[in-house]
Amino acid sequence: MRRHLRVGTRALLLRGIGAVLLIAGLGLAAVTERGLLLHHLAAARHGGDVVQVGSGGPQPGQHGSMVLVSGTPEVIEAPHDADFNLTVSTPVLTRRVEMFQWREVHVGDDVHYELDWSDELQDTGRFKQPRGHANPKTMPLQGQRLVAGKVQVGGFALGPLLVRALPGTETVAPDPSRLPANLAASFSLYHDYLTTSVDPGSPRLGDVRVSWQAVPVQPVTIFARLDGDRLVRASQADDQGYQVQVGERSLSDVLPDVPDPPEFTVARRLGAILLAALGAFLLLWERRQRVGDVALAPAVGVTAIGAVSCASWLGGDWPPVLSWLAVTAAGVLVVVLLHRRMGRPDRAH
Repeated sequence: MRRHLRVGTRALLLRGIGAVLLIAGLGLAAVTERGLLLHHLAAARHGGDVVQVGSGGPQPGQHGSMVLVSGTPEVIEAPHDADFNLTVSTPVLTRRVEMFQWREVHVGDDVHYELDWSDELQDTGRFKQPRGHANPKTMPLQGQRLVAGKVQVGGFALGPLLVRALPGTETVAPDPSRLPANLAASFSLYHDYLTTSVDPGSPRLGDVRVSWQAVPVQPVTIFARLDGDRLVRASQADDQGYQVQVGERSLSDVLPDVPDPPEFTVARRLGAILLAALGAFLLLWERRQRVGDVALAPAVGVTAIGAVSCASWLGGDWPPVLSWLAVTAAGVLVVVLLHRRMGRPDRAH
């Protein structure tokens, strides 16, 4: 009597442990797949699933993906200001042209005029008091924004839009010795710009000064869509379709509304299947008389994990749903085949 009681207690305990392990496996699978789904849905608003890469450049299978890459820009084809024979290793070089002109200044109802530098032509014809405040009719030179022909970050080439989006500015001092002859006769270096003023400290009406600003070559993080070997704007995104930030940033820094995907996804999935299979094995402890009886436990575990994972992806994309549905169907098929092959439990006696 006591022996039967001990056997019954042990069987009940094993079933309890088996149920706990099975539930733990199902829970781990549900949490993992739901975390992936939430990450996927949030990332889709910004263009799609994110691939975090190193410095190896584009890899097979990454085309069309949203890429997060950090590194210092490498200027392959530097911008060149042909007018002033100036080449700077920078993603973007901006030339600013200013002329010393009369400006109309309004302070309440009062109007007064002052000479100052301006990068826009001040139209004297629009002044309330044009007499004595005539400006030149045209700007002798125009400002320009010159973009590098090719810039790479982490081995990924940047499209023109992303190159222009690189942040920051720094002053570039020109080299007067490299000026073409026609401009060398008119311009001289003063501080960090070129000027036509005879006395730069006391400019006169119509004097011109030219200065340059460059985007500094500094560590940045780029989030954009990979098109071939170039990073470009994701046109399907709900926002602007790209992000450019200074420094090495994580995905949560660049996209704070996108939750991080679960880490060690493959290990978590295998762990969930192992827990479920072990739980099923303990629940089927009394049927461990044949090899087929032992093989039934992993099949049950895979089936259960496949069903929970499939259900967790409902409301997301169809490919994961169909993949887990196929896993579930395969598990069910194995369970049915094993059950038929083993027959009823009492046939083993």
